Amino acid sequence: MFNAISRQVEKTVADLQQIKPELAELFKNGYSNTLDTTVERMEDGTTFVITGDIPAMWLRDSSAQVRPYIRLAHEDQELAEMIRGLIWRQARCLLLDPYANAFNREGNGHGHQQDRTEMGTWIWERKFELDSLCYPVQLLQDYIEATGDTSVFTEEVHAMLNVIVRTMQTEQNHDERSSYSFERDDITLPSDTLPLAGRGTRTNVTGMVWSGFRPSDDACKFGYLIPANMFAVVILRHLASFAESYYADAKLAERARKLEAEISFGIETYGTVEHPRHGTIYAYETDGYGNYNLMDDANVPSLLSMPYLGYCSYDDPKYLRTRQFVLSVDNPYYYKGRHAAGVGSPHTPEGYVWHIGLIMQGLTSTDKQEQLDLLDQLLATTAGTGLMHESFHPDHPDQFTREWFGWANSLVGQFILQWLEPDVEHGKKSK
Repeated sequence: MFNAISRQVEKTVADLQQIKPELAELFKNGYSNTLDTTVERMEDGTTFVITGDIPAMWLRDSSAQVRPYIRLAHEDQELAEMIRGLIWRQARCLLLDPYANAFNREGNGHGHQQDRTEMGTWIWERKFELDSLCYPVQLLQDYIEATGDTSVFTEEVHAMLNVIVRTMQTEQNHDERSSYSFERDDITLPSDTLPLAGRGTRTNVTGMVWSGFRPSDDACKFGYLIPANMFAVVILRHLASFAESYYADAKLAERARKLEAEISFGIETYGTVEHPRHGTIYAYETDGYGNYNLMDDANVPSLLSMPYLGYCSYDDPKYLRTRQFVLSVDNPYYYKGRHAAGVGSPHTPEGYVWHIGLIMQGLTSTDKQEQLDLLDQLLATTAGTGLMHESFHPDHPDQFTREWFGWANSLVGQFILQWLEPDVEHGKKSK
């Protein structure tokens, strides 16, 4: 294990033994799980990170899996090299195809090669998810902030930043400008494919960026996924700064800031609704024609995760009203049982709560008792494995999906650290 991680694990386990000993094993198992089981350093200096039980690298998951370690990278050169290698790998992936969400270790043709879209041998899956363009930029921001290592800013990374902005600009008017389509014939759920010949339902031009799929890999009901657009606003600020500070690319910076302003306008103009019980809240999805999907999904970006992503402060009134909606029965994917109550997803069986949903509720809470209750729920739902899963039945936690899920395991370590050290910033807490 990396030196800084080893020291952090040892210190935290010792602290937990004195405060809440039953959390010590969960932290020890979860925090290092990504590094112990999913990371591979490649001969070309890049890093390949699988999700766990699926042997492919998602741009979203790989970023989220290593994010809890970045604050330690300044004191561990090997850890810094691993994260820098992941950034470089992600840049190559996005230059290969900015519409793909998951990639193979090599050009072996594994994955969903029968999908009707522009597949390639390096691509595991080509579901266009807006957050896949965002996570690599957030990873880059966290890395440079923690380490100051400007060697990460290669010309390949510069090209990646240009591709991200260009793709977002194209997808601001998906119906007229984009050639992207996606259809899957061998499906278990209707959400595995896009309707209307793979183009998705029509959208009005709003300034926001269209997304075919959610971070759950399920098809969007309406093309403007609000949490993903919120994430885009945040990362475009970082991107503009990179363009100016490290590449002297004023044109790219200008395009990024213009795009940020247009997306922000779209969110605040088209992305809110008046709820009869909760007041003005953000919708999960809209088409810009006045149709809304009122829900939240445990996968991040989510409405619940807004302050964690950096879109708003933790005490923002509109966020608090939206949070109240998300954590209520008005959200069709909020479930309660004997052992837990939290956000699930249409991606998994009805009634199943997601560990990531519970953890994100804790990471975005300012209430110590709420955080403690959530830690107890996490402890009660490992099904004796000492690890997190994707989702579980809140009455019968031994019924769960995905025994090996790296993102949930590293994220629970981040939550425990934040609970222990509330003054240490483990994620972006405000604008």
